Amino acid sequence: MPLRTASRVDGNQPAVVSALRAIGCSVLYTHQLKNCFDILVGYRGRTFLMEIKDPAQPLSKRQLTPGEEEFRCTWRGSPYHVVLTPDDAIRIVTTP
Repeated sequence: MPLRTASRVDGNQPAVVSALRAIGCSVLYTHQLKNCFDILVGYRGRTFLMEIKDPAQPLSKRQLTPGEEEFRCTWRGSPYHVVLTPDDAIRIVTTP
């Protein structure tokens, strides 16, 4: 995957990452990978792909880009999750 030299980070990304790390998750930033997802999360032996969208943005800005949607549809590994809040992210990683 090519890297983007300038990538925008959603305003709620720091809060989502902080909440995940607070419960013991490993978080790797991947938002600079073009047409990918924002963070890779490890928790209790499981891996999660998360695209973070800011609920403060209009619905049109919260949609996956065409590249993100293509990646989501063709990815054959762990599920691709779209999260809006820290609670969304925690719920995903703590659900058995």
